[in-house]
Amino acid sequence: MGVSRFRSAFRRSSTQDSVTQIPVTTDGDEKSKIPTDPVAVPNSADPEVPTQDAQQGVRDVEAVTLSWTRTMLIAVFANIWFLYFVNAMQSSINYSLLSYVTSDFESHSLLNVIYIVADAMTASVYIPTAKIMDVWGRAEGFLVMTVFATLGLILMAVCHNLPTFCAAYVFYSIGFGGMTYCVDVITADISKLKNRGLAYAFTSSPYIITAFAGPKAAEGFYEDISWRWAFGAFSIIFPIVASPLYFILKSNLKKAQKNGLLVPEPSGRNWWQSIWHYTKEFDLLGVLVFSTGLTIFLLPFSIATYAPKGWASGYIIAMIVIGFVMLGLFLVWEFRFAPTPMFNFRLLTDRTIIGACLLDATYQLSYYCWNNYYTSFLQVVNDLTISEAGYVSNTFDVVSGFLLLGVGFIIRKTGRFKWTLYIGVPLYIFAQGLMIYFRQPDQSVGYLVMCQIFISIGGSVFIIVEQLAILAAADHQHVATVLALLNVVGTVGDAAGSTICAAIWTNTFYKALEARLPASAIGDIDLIYEDITQQLSYPVGTPARRAIQSAYAYSQTRMLAVGTGLMGLCIIWAIMIRDIDLKKVAQVKGVVF
Repeated sequence: MGVSRFRSAFRRSSTQDSVTQIPVTTDGDEKSKIPTDPVAVPNSADPEVPTQDAQQGVRDVEAVTLSWTRTMLIAVFANIWFLYFVNAMQSSINYSLLSYVTSDFESHSLLNVIYIVADAMTASVYIPTAKIMDVWGRAEGFLVMTVFATLGLILMAVCHNLPTFCAAYVFYSIGFGGMTYCVDVITADISKLKNRGLAYAFTSSPYIITAFAGPKAAEGFYEDISWRWAFGAFSIIFPIVASPLYFILKSNLKKAQKNGLLVPEPSGRNWWQSIWHYTKEFDLLGVLVFSTGLTIFLLPFSIATYAPKGWASGYIIAMIVIGFVMLGLFLVWEFRFAPTPMFNFRLLTDRTIIGACLLDATYQLSYYCWNNYYTSFLQVVNDLTISEAGYVSNTFDVVSGFLLLGVGFIIRKTGRFKWTLYIGVPLYIFAQGLMIYFRQPDQSVGYLVMCQIFISIGGSVFIIVEQLAILAAADHQHVATVLALLNVVGTVGDAAGSTICAAIWTNTFYKALEARLPASAIGDIDLIYEDITQQLSYPVGTPARRAIQSAYAYSQTRMLAVGTGLMGLCIIWAIMIRDIDLKKVAQVKGVVF
């Protein structure tokens, strides 16, 4: 999409573009009315200054959009596009190579453990990141996540054992997940609600390119250089691409201060008081209890088969109980004792926010029930190369990339978004159900691509509607919070889906190998189970390869069956979401898209 398409939509907001939301009646329900009296709502009579009762980070970004030019706005969107390009490229390469990384450490079956730990830790940082962005500023939150991502890439490039790689992947996941979240918040800050779907579609469009470039680059790194350089190269590229956004935000903030739009408030605290203040403000105790409890609770589902007595092992039972208790203590702490809770629980009284969160959690849970071993399946069962398997698995990125632009444009014109769920949800359930039948060794790859296309249509609808629905139900002050909440439940859904995937894999694949492998290969069953290169070493058509392919199909069909059953809940969640008219909800100020 060219700059000229955006330029026609740029204008300085009118007096209706204040932080105050206009009450709307949708689906027979009247939204809670927010007072519009100038005395009750500061700045409603003069929206061309930052909202004075908002937190510092929100005032900062409003001051930035009130002071910068259209050229700067275009530059930010361009930089965000390149950021997404680098992120998408790295994610695609990572997804294609991770099976080989774990196989190098003879731990292919532990692939899900890495995902679970990383997702659990990542889920716990979204709310603190939202607090950093609201309290300190958007640029500061983005900088912290950029440092985490770069550190993770460096550690992955130099690691020499699985524990180090797992720790590095946690840093990587926190950094890139947090960075993407920060960019989503900034995109919301610089776009009107009716245009936000189109803005998100534009910034996500690089996935159309990286869907093809990423797998081919991954194959080149693995075969011609080293998988380590796949991470090392991006540890150099990523901070270079990320730095302009930070400096644009900071330079325009200084401009706003010079223009008198923003006057920093002195804290009046000494160094130790500041440490204690931010310890409470960021709820560090809640973060530690939540992340630790979630990780301890989810891990046994992946490692139970490695325990001496399986599920009856004492430490497996202890981990489940301790994790559950810690999550319970976290809720008690947040509701009763936390000075500054991680969640704004009042937001959970809005059925649109509840519906959007449950839709995201269920969708992610269903998808990751089967996706983690998908590229391995395509290579072993369908005999595809690394790049070919990446092309098939990235069908979603290509199709959804184009559809997001189309859906975003229609929503911009109509102001309505709920109707897309009535198409997306049934189609997604139907397509994932079809994949159960076609996930067999004797089926054509073309049928898998067909199912991926149908899934992409539904998935692209979910991506836009979840974000628009939850943002439409909040004001500008709570944009970062509600997006953080959406990311938390989505990432927990990822972790839970990976946990289910791991449980099915560990309880079906090995047993299926035992029942199917010929006598000549049964002695290598442990190596076959742990190493994808060993699986691929048996020529196609040999009894050993056919047995491995059959074992993959046995496990994958059960993963898909569970995921398809869970997706049925999305029909209920879709009904819960109100059909809010986005044209009647104003959030942002200044020169915005």
